[in-house]
Amino acid sequence: MPQKFKVSVNETHEFSLTASDLEKTDILQTAPSKYHVLKENKPFTAEVVGSDFLSKTYKVKVKNEVYEVVLADELDQQISRMGFSLGSAKNITAISAPMPGLILEIKAREGDSVKEDSPLIILEAMKMENVITSPREGVIKKISVKAGETVDKKQLLISYE
Repeated sequence: MPQKFKVSVNETHEFSLTASDLEKTDILQTAPSKYHVLKENKPFTAEVVGSDFLSKTYKVKVKNEVYEVVLADELDQQISRMGFSLGSAKNITAISAPMPGLILEIKAREGDSVKEDSPLIILEAMKMENVITSPREGVIKKISVKAGETVDKKQLLISYE
């Protein structure tokens, strides 16, 4: 089964392409970010003027117009159909206990500015120490637990401003 890509242009036009569609397209790279394209016997030049590989977003200049092109492979499309997004961790406003356990140590204080992946809490569960880290950059609004406290699964631990 051929891999399908969903292509969105300027958030107004969407279409699907397969890997074989791309192989049939007459494109020749003429410089590191410039391409000569032949479409329906009409030649034109395209230039990639910006790219964000993580979000698969590209800015492509054709005939002095810049278009924002977003590519989504099958995995990206499946994640979207499931109601998730790749950047969803950045929107987290609170952290809950992933499992029941004992709070051994709290490494942050209310009002602290924290960076993504900073250690916040050490939770002991099943005789193992689990370091709970910050999923995003932000400011700690409230810490709802204390060291030595037992917590249940999904109990609120920390909220962000």
